[in-house]
Amino acid sequence: MITNKANTEFWVITDTHLIADSLHDDGQAFQRIQDTSQGKDLVYQETALRAFTAFANKKKPAAIIVTGDVTFNGELISAQKFAEIFRNLSETKLLILPGNHDIYDGWARAFQGPNQLYAHQISPTDWQGIFKSSYDCAQSIDPNSLAYSVQLNKEYLLLLLDSNIYGEHEASGAPSTEGQISEEQIVWLEKQLESAKMRHLKPLLFMHHNLYVHNPAVNRGFVLNNAQTLCRLCQDYKVKMAFSGHIHAQNIVEPQAKTPTTEIVTSSFCSYDQGYGIVKVRPDHIEYQRHTFDMKSFLTKEERLDPNLVHFHSYLKKIQIRNLTGNSNKKDHLNDDQSRLLQRVNRLFIEMNYQYFTGHNHIAKNQLKNLYSSKEFNILVSQRPRFSDYMKTLFDTTNHSNLNAEVWY
Repeated sequence: MITNKANTEFWVITDTHLIADSLHDDGQAFQRIQDTSQGKDLVYQETALRAFTAFANKKKPAAIIVTGDVTFNGELISAQKFAEIFRNLSETKLLILPGNHDIYDGWARAFQGPNQLYAHQISPTDWQGIFKSSYDCAQSIDPNSLAYSVQLNKEYLLLLLDSNIYGEHEASGAPSTEGQISEEQIVWLEKQLESAKMRHLKPLLFMHHNLYVHNPAVNRGFVLNNAQTLCRLCQDYKVKMAFSGHIHAQNIVEPQAKTPTTEIVTSSFCSYDQGYGIVKVRPDHIEYQRHTFDMKSFLTKEERLDPNLVHFHSYLKKIQIRNLTGNSNKKDHLNDDQSRLLQRVNRLFIEMNYQYFTGHNHIAKNQLKNLYSSKEFNILVSQRPRFSDYMKTLFDTTNHSNLNAEVWY
């Protein structure tokens, strides 16, 4: 049991995508990867995670739970560095599960000058050894996967699942984006849920892939292939809350049909504005609230000489804007009016995406109507017809927030 406290809290982060500093020289090959990393920061994550552990030592949550994609592309050295950083936690337990980029990822690389070099991949055995402190907290470990269960306190059981598809040996190609819970893991999970029921413990699920569709236009490879099977278990055992990652977007889906589960995806920690979730646990209810981490006060004197670290959220937004803008700002042949209009169109696309991925995408129906009828939006749709359906899913006019949630028992 992690804590005897009935009223406690744990934090959730996901998709940290750490590549250890020792795996690159900040040279040409690495810069090319950073520039094409879809807005992920690959340069400063060691610093960011060290600062986050210092923050946790100040606030003392019962646990920090990481829902996968701990490493950039499954480099063994990156996982070891992650574990080393979080060994600095004093009173907080690290509970970790793998993502689709962590185990036997054929993209694992080191970067030197203009060259990409082989980097050792992470095996399941490596994973359990590197994060031994997490598995030492386990009440039960699935012998057929990297899933395990941990009793949080006298009221709650945490079920950390392995939703990833990987082989038995090192890979040579891209990792699988899709995920599923294996049949053997389902058997183990049902036993854990039955045990929780007999002991009057409330179960909470954690995994990398999603239980529900979080975006109707973009969901293939994100939702579990056998989500219906897991939904049935959630129905049978009244699982009221699940946490996942993978999509990098902050989003909350309320209970669906007969499934009583609210699913929360916290945005990627290495992107946007360093989002993390604080989960306050009480015997009769749970509250989730998204926060952003400001690491400035945890930087060393030397680190404060780097303006990117001092203004880190601005830096993160800058690399995200660079990713979203791409080559669409080439306008040398345009007159001033056309150029200004194109800038407004590009800015709209960037802001729509940014608000969606950080969970600040609620909008009144009349505002959405005005947006859809604007010249800028219609030019945007005509410019990017393949993304028109996607762009119409970025705003949410429902009553529920994507930043906080509460469930009662």
